[in-house]
Amino acid sequence: MRTNQWMSVLGLANRARKIISGEELSVKEIQRGKAKLILLSADASANTTKKITDKCKSYEVPYKIVEDRHLLGHAIGKEARVVVAVMDAGFANKLVSMLD
Repeated sequence: MRTNQWMSVLGLANRARKIISGEELSVKEIQRGKAKLILLSADASANTTKKITDKCKSYEVPYKIVEDRHLLGHAIGKEARVVVAVMDAGFANKLVSMLD
């Protein structure tokens, strides 16, 4: 996995205001149908992981697991983040291709 590249793209999406971070806000965006991709940290709690993956499966939103919450937070210039929702299809497609 090319860590620096996907983090740069996520940082661009953040500056373009095309992401939402946080569990509850991400769940709301999944339900509204606006989330195009969910990034979930590998060190999220079991409860959070189940909640997010179940929502993604029921609303058919793709999700990817990233190494840890600190990388995810650093990519968007914040403290540790467990869940990030990407709202733009272009950024989502680019991130999916980089994280595969």
